[in-house]
Amino acid sequence: MNVVLVGTQWGDEGKGKIIDILSEKADYIVRYQGGNNAGHTVVTGEKEYIFHLMPSGILHKGKICCIGNGVVVDPEILLKEIESIKSAGIKIDGRLKVSTLAHVIMPYHRILDKLRETKRAHKIGTTGRGIGPCYADKISRCGIRMIDLLNPAALREKLKDNLAEKNEVFRRVYRHPGFEFASIYPQYLKYGKVFRSYICDTALLLNSAVTKGREILFEGAQGTYLDIDFGTYPFVTSSSATAGGACIGTGVSPVRIDKVIGVAKAYTTRVGEGPFPTEFDADFGKFMRDKGREFGATTGRPRRCGWFDAVTVRQAIMINGISELAIMKLDILDGLKTVKVCTAYTYKGKRFSGFPYDLEVLENVKPVYKELPGWSESTSGIRDYKDLPLRARSYLSFLKDDLKAKISIVSIGSSRKDTLFIK
Repeated sequence: MNVVLVGTQWGDEGKGKIIDILSEKADYIVRYQGGNNAGHTVVTGEKEYIFHLMPSGILHKGKICCIGNGVVVDPEILLKEIESIKSAGIKIDGRLKVSTLAHVIMPYHRILDKLRETKRAHKIGTTGRGIGPCYADKISRCGIRMIDLLNPAALREKLKDNLAEKNEVFRRVYRHPGFEFASIYPQYLKYGKVFRSYICDTALLLNSAVTKGREILFEGAQGTYLDIDFGTYPFVTSSSATAGGACIGTGVSPVRIDKVIGVAKAYTTRVGEGPFPTEFDADFGKFMRDKGREFGATTGRPRRCGWFDAVTVRQAIMINGISELAIMKLDILDGLKTVKVCTAYTYKGKRFSGFPYDLEVLENVKPVYKELPGWSESTSGIRDYKDLPLRARSYLSFLKDDLKAKISIVSIGSSRKDTLFIK
């Protein structure tokens, strides 16, 4: 079975853990979009791994892990992840594959990302990793791809063309000195030599695997509401973070996808700027952030926290074609007297049960809440769904009925064993 795993909120839902678990039954695990602005955390025993580009399935022996053409790759970051994984005693040679068509983040992308943010009247909240400018070059047809790192002549010509244009922008618009060809070119040629054994035609590899009946897990980064089209634009990422991006970002046909699994926290978080209808007030937000350890895996930035927003998740289920859900971090709600679920919005006397994309509306809506009794018992250590506190199960039942989607997985901790499967 070929499965796409996507986030249904603003990212940080806990996809890394679910990908790690589902990887046991998959033969291939594929990252299909985003870059090192994403962070997936996986806990195995006493060890915690944070991946930014490396597919989370790399921890499982014998699994083939691919970085698809839809990903933008910072060679420096990827090299550090490879070295970190190898130093942990995990063998990846022959198991890690990087698409020839994946675009490369260059030094000028990172700097431009930060400089653009300083010019904006309304900040996006970018990570400053160069993701957006790299995707912009891809669309502008002047990007440099992994395959170019293997061809000195092609890299030379593309880099010269880019610097001729970009240095003018840096100097005239941003008062930045620009970049020297002589310092970038040899460094990226070196990256080409380092990654030569990993770079391949991953579309051909994956389609061959499908033909042979192998099982593929497509690993999404970020979440539905950071999607370049369906997110809270412009406070979004620069790639297709929805299930459709799995096909664009890998070269595997939509007819080859068997199932889409959505991941949602038992509450809601987002990092950076943008509308957030169910956001907690400052004091309770800090309490929940500390309780849930809600700090970005990539940047360490504090996450904004709020109640579960069923309006957003219902829309995500529709857009992605989600057939079942994993609900994460239920344990963080332990001990609360009441828990709330936003079932609709109101604005200027109008009620919205669907998601409104008008930013003015989103920034000013009032959530309509269903208040449910909380549970005082701890869910820590529970190993069977039926042993969850009655009110915790009632909360999950309410979500299932409101979202009209099956909940198949519930997470009550960070480790693999803190996972409940609902049959």
